[in-house]
Amino acid sequence: MPNQEIIQYAKEKVSANWGMAILAFVIYIVVSSLLSFVPFGSIILTGPLVLGLSIWSLNILRNDEFDLESLFAGFNNFAKALGTYLLMVLLIILWSLLFIIPGIVKSLAYSQVIFILADEPEIGAMDALRKSEAMMKGNKTKYFLLGLILGLLAIACIFTLGIGFLFLFPVSKVAMAKFYEEVRMKYDGESGFDSEIEMIGEVD
Repeated sequence: MPNQEIIQYAKEKVSANWGMAILAFVIYIVVSSLLSFVPFGSIILTGPLVLGLSIWSLNILRNDEFDLESLFAGFNNFAKALGTYLLMVLLIILWSLLFIIPGIVKSLAYSQVIFILADEPEIGAMDALRKSEAMMKGNKTKYFLLGLILGLLAIACIFTLGIGFLFLFPVSKVAMAKFYEEVRMKYDGESGFDSEIEMIGEVD
C-alpha cells in the first residue's frame, strides 16, 4: 500500500472517534511532559509508555477500539518494555558514534521493535531487534518517506496555531501501525514460503 494510502486509511480509522483520539493525544502529551519532572523518569518510563501507545494504535487499526486504558497497557510488561527500549536506544547511539548514516540506518531497521513487542509480549529484546531488522529489509526507504510526509504535515500544523497536531498525532500513530501491519504480513508470508521450501527439501 502506498504511503499516501496508508495515511488515508489511518485517517478513516481515526475519524470513527475523533474525540477519543484527541483525548488520548492530550493524555499522552501530559504524561510525557510530567516525566521530565521525575528523576530518570524519561529513561525508565518512556519504554512502557511507547509500548502502550503502540498497543493503542494497533487496537484502533485492528478492532476500532479507542480504549484509553490501552495507552498504559505497556506497564503490564514493564521490565520487557524498559529493557527492549533501552537496548534499542543504546545500539542506535553506538552506531551513530561511528557515523551519522549508520545510526540513521539502524534507527530505521529497529523502527518496528515496539510494535513487535506489542504483538509478542514474550519475545526477547535481541530477538525483537533482529526480527525488526529482518522485517525492514527493503522497506527502510518507504518508512523514511512515510516519516517525511508526516513531518511535512507536522510543519503545516504550525500554521494552524497547533490545532492541527490534535488531529495529526493519532493519524500518524495509526499510520505507523498500518505500516507495521503491512511489513509484518509481508515478512510472515515470505517466512512461511521459505519454511515450505525447507520442508519440501527435507522430504526430498
